Amino acid sequence: MMNWQEADILSVLDQCCDSYTFPMLDNGYVYLAATRLSLFRSPENWALVIEVFGFSPRAGIPDTQVHNFASRLHNRDTEANYVSREAYENYLARHPHNESRFVYPIEEGDWQDPENLEWVGGGPHELILRGKPVPAPVLADSHAHGIVPLDAAQMHTFELARVLAATNRDDVLASTLERRASVLPEMQQILQLEAWHHPNVVEDAHRPGNSPTFQQLAKVLVTGDVSHYRPALESNTHWENWPEGGTL
Repeated sequence: MMNWQEADILSVLDQCCDSYTFPMLDNGYVYLAATRLSLFRSPENWALVIEVFGFSPRAGIPDTQVHNFASRLHNRDTEANYVSREAYENYLARHPHNESRFVYPIEEGDWQDPENLEWVGGGPHELILRGKPVPAPVLADSHAHGIVPLDAAQMHTFELARVLAATNRDDVLASTLERRASVLPEMQQILQLEAWHHPNVVEDAHRPGNSPTFQQLAKVLVTGDVSHYRPALESNTHWENWPEGGTL
């Protein structure tokens, strides 16, 4: 039997918001390209997973961060990943209901400008996406997908990520196994959203607990009834709604 109530789930999400582990779609360090949200449930437990694909200049290559929130997490980091027992115990204490994993769907290669990884190299190139060669996007592809290039002569890496999100969405976001990496095996996926109204968590009033979206999703998790998700607000998870992302 599910012992969690909607307020309990929302409290977990708000606490993660306070500790900056709840997704901020206008994260100043990440140019947003694509998102996805999934709900999982068993009779006793719940899990909420948000995937964020984008480009951080500090990372040097586009990646997908898989944010996991759950009553119980599966496959947690082991003590061997930490410098001491104390550090491991601090990790568990600070993240009792959340875990973050990174996926790298695109391999490094000559599609990157060797002088500056924020740029795409000139000339036609292939890149390896999920182990398969595909033509690297070019500036003309940006226009075809509503992306206005910042530079008329050379493509930015974040623009390449956004083109790939438009043309190869399933490949740049997490696979089923990657999405479920921290989800208990007995849980069933009950809902998947490609778009939703996400709170602007920079403002206190827009915390997940105050979000109609996440209030409804919490009710779905508690009851298992997906009909409780009845979005009234327009979705805003497309990257064009978060222009501040990546600009720091």
